[in-house]
Amino acid sequence: MKVLKFGGTSVGSVESILSVKRIVEAQDEPVIVVVSALGGITDQLLRTSQLAVSGDVTYLTAYAEMAERHHTMIDAIIPAGPVRDGLICTVDSLLEELRSIFQGVYLIRDLSPKTQAAIVSYGERLSSTIVATLIRGAQWYDSREFIKTEVKGGRSLLASDLTNELVRKTWTTIPQVSLVPGFISTDAESGEITNLGRGGSDYTASIIAAALDADVLEIWTDVDGFMTADPRVISSAYVIPELSYIEAMELCNFGAKVVYPPTIYPVCIKNIPILIKNTFNPDAPGTIIKKEVADDTRSIKGISSIKGTTLITVSGLSMVGVIGVNRRIFSVLAANGISVFMVSQASSENSTSIGVRDEDATEACRVLNEEFAKEIKTGSMFPMQAECGLATVAVVGENMKHTPGIAGKLFGTLGRSGISVIACAQGASETNISFVVDGKYLRKTLNVIHDAFFLSEYQVLNLFLCGVGTVGCSLIEQLASQQEELKQEHGLKLNVVGLASSKKAVFDRGGLDLTHWRELLDAAPASNTQRLRDEVIGMNIFNSVFVDCTASAEVASLYQGFLEHNINVVAANKIAASSDYKNYHELKATAQRRGVKYLFETNVGAGLPIIRTINDLIHSGDKILRIEAVLSGTLNYIFNKISADVPFSETVRMAKAEGYSEPDPRIDLSGKDVIRKLVILAREAGYQVEQADVDAQLFIPNSFFEGSVEQFWEKLPTLDADFEQRRQRVVAEGKRWRFVAKYEDGRASVALAEIPQSHPFYRLEGSNNIVMLTTERYREYPMLIQGYGAGASVTAAGVFADIMSIANI
Repeated sequence: MKVLKFGGTSVGSVESILSVKRIVEAQDEPVIVVVSALGGITDQLLRTSQLAVSGDVTYLTAYAEMAERHHTMIDAIIPAGPVRDGLICTVDSLLEELRSIFQGVYLIRDLSPKTQAAIVSYGERLSSTIVATLIRGAQWYDSREFIKTEVKGGRSLLASDLTNELVRKTWTTIPQVSLVPGFISTDAESGEITNLGRGGSDYTASIIAAALDADVLEIWTDVDGFMTADPRVISSAYVIPELSYIEAMELCNFGAKVVYPPTIYPVCIKNIPILIKNTFNPDAPGTIIKKEVADDTRSIKGISSIKGTTLITVSGLSMVGVIGVNRRIFSVLAANGISVFMVSQASSENSTSIGVRDEDATEACRVLNEEFAKEIKTGSMFPMQAECGLATVAVVGENMKHTPGIAGKLFGTLGRSGISVIACAQGASETNISFVVDGKYLRKTLNVIHDAFFLSEYQVLNLFLCGVGTVGCSLIEQLASQQEELKQEHGLKLNVVGLASSKKAVFDRGGLDLTHWRELLDAAPASNTQRLRDEVIGMNIFNSVFVDCTASAEVASLYQGFLEHNINVVAANKIAASSDYKNYHELKATAQRRGVKYLFETNVGAGLPIIRTINDLIHSGDKILRIEAVLSGTLNYIFNKISADVPFSETVRMAKAEGYSEPDPRIDLSGKDVIRKLVILAREAGYQVEQADVDAQLFIPNSFFEGSVEQFWEKLPTLDADFEQRRQRVVAEGKRWRFVAKYEDGRASVALAEIPQSHPFYRLEGSNNIVMLTTERYREYPMLIQGYGAGASVTAAGVFADIMSIANI
């Protein structure tokens, strides 16, 4: 035989209660069915009690609603006829008893624990009567006759021996279907109604299963089983197929509400498995809880958490080496009915931190301050310190004791995500590592751990994309085209949670649909850099990356705040990396200190691996002696196109038409962009360089940079004759023009150089870039990096590559 327990949600609606009927009637072997009250009725009974005792006449309305709900359920599931009439008569009798008790409470304004226990018992008495009538051949049993409690320490606790004896006597023979109200019990001496506490229906089922040596205890609820984490927080959480009794107990004690914790003990000692099933999805395999589980390579099985934690610290120099301090702490708390669910003590013994629920914090501090009043008065101990608004997280798995380094990986992962651990505890059994964090970081904490320990199906990167110009648009297209392949081939999910233009921004923690990004952005509210900062930091999402595809100084000014909040930054925007050296250094140092990345490969050479190569050389012990580079795709295009037939002014117009130059080409012609790039390369090579240190030898007069763009275009042809004369001389000498950036011996310069045929820069085609690195290792034959150095698609690809490097792919 087996025992089936159905919770409140399983009997809370017409659809669910009919599902219970189908499940039970499909059983081949005898079953004992334990049911809870209809979903929400227990809470409603408690609320109605409070209305009555406070003299609020609306208790009658609340009572009438409960009565109506039960009548509506009967009308919906029991066909008209004598059976329904008999059921209504029984239910009305119970409801009348309940109404009389409420009236008594209202009249005398008193609600004793005994009366309260009697009131809440009607939930299960009513539901079990209805279900027993619904299920074919079911025989109803009154749990008050065999579930007995006794008073210990002021609490009603199970009288185990007596209960087991009475259960066995009740079921000397077991019918096909036995129907039992859960939760309810009676005192062994007085016979007064008591109960097994919230979740007690699970306990009732476990007690009966253990007493009768059932083959299995099935807990039918509204979820498919134990999940690796709360699916409301982690969408990728999945059902755990098997758990040991210890693992299930640990998860239950730390907030997993699938099973009432005391349920596990009675069946555990009898080695009776517990099967968690979903009433609404009965074909799902569920979770089996048993003594030994099948081989599992995962070091942790699940993550559970408790919100509303307060950490109380008992501290003082007098605690060191003194025997009995902890006994006093826990004795006084127990005497006042305050439960402690986590303890952390320093090895120096000068402080002990205890975790309690927020609602118990004030009383806990009061009784502890009273207990240690003398020590506090003399200064040998300090008044209790309470830190509220915290959350406790438990990482559970029996395999942790066989896997070195779990705690290190756990706390390292949290640290890199900017999550500070306030207190932690781990028992010698190593099945549970518990720690306390700030409550506002709970969601992020759970996601980070779930992802780091490969409980998630995919590694997730949450991206904030800023800038939807040519580079930004191209990046979005590349992300959209690669998302599915990255997910399937590399287990990486790129989740774009924010998208911003210069005027609007849209954010969605669940992820934006990139196939409709333009429509989403068009419909988004107006935005500015302050809102952008607040939304990105305020989302507090794990594994986050801010991607800047703008050329905005205001956006660049946000990097420091993002890095401080452990948000990775990928920038095509070169303003920050080429700004004052102090700012550049602070950004790099912050990223290193916070364990995140600040990447800007595309600041120089678009998608070319220039900065990465320099970093690899430096990190491997090499030293950069000289940097020579052609870093402007625009200028290289111009000087490759200039000819006897195509004057200088026309090449500039062609560069603008082809999209190589800025709308105002003077930005390219001024060499400022090349200066910034040279400064960035020199800094990455280990040199402290400012833009002002670069000797800029320009090839057009300064007067051309004054006035409007229109005036510039009008004056530009006046330079053609001079450029043609100089061009002819350069060609005659077998040379070509290249705008070269150079750093050597502490001197930085940019200038239009005449390159001979023997030089690697001579044959540089189109808008390509080239960098020549002379190092201690590459002194005789310098290293060359060459390729497309401009264009939206290659720049976007470089940004994409930086994002991939954060994911270590």
